[in-house]
Amino acid sequence: MTLKQKYDFLIQYFAEHNPDAASELEFRNSFELIVAVVLSAQCTDKRVNIVTKGLFAQFPTPEAMAKAEVSEIQELIKSVSYPNNKAKHLSGLAKMLVSDFNGQVPDTMEELTRLPGVGRKTANVILAIVYDQPAMAVDTHVFRVANRIGLVKNATTPFEVEKQLTAHFPNDIIPKAHHWLILHGRYVCHSRKPDCENCGIKEACDYYKKNR
Repeated sequence: MTLKQKYDFLIQYFAEHNPDAASELEFRNSFELIVAVVLSAQCTDKRVNIVTKGLFAQFPTPEAMAKAEVSEIQELIKSVSYPNNKAKHLSGLAKMLVSDFNGQVPDTMEELTRLPGVGRKTANVILAIVYDQPAMAVDTHVFRVANRIGLVKNATTPFEVEKQLTAHFPNDIIPKAHHWLILHGRYVCHSRKPDCENCGIKEACDYYKKNR
């Protein structure tokens, strides 16, 4: 199977079996999404969804969060990983949204990565989900799945994986492909013990062919 055939196979499979793939984070607008993604670093979406209910009830807008004390934010997010750092990031992020962006979440990589706590991966999530841009956020699941299947070659960094995936997936597919790979990694292609027997794309997978 050539690389193009591999991508075509994946697109066809996921378009049929998971056509409505989307983020498992709960949000109602771009501000809620960027906050949730910052909180999700090294933390489960399930935990983040529990925490954001209370957080957004208290601070529903960038303006409200910008006025909060860091300690108030920290108290509401204390059950996520690294709450001290994340509380500082969210405070700074909200203040910058108000002061520099009129309370709106920006739509470019350059502007997004100016925000405290927002790196390339988080920015790509916003660009893909909110602005439907051909942006591929590479988290641990995407990194693992792309390498295991053989969608990327000699890609040792998230940025290398991102570049190769965006070069081979059609632009209009990229935002959804991001969710396909994350969800496949989360529920099938597990880190320690991938569930190859129940994997619908194993015939296109380098890892399966080597280990069967």
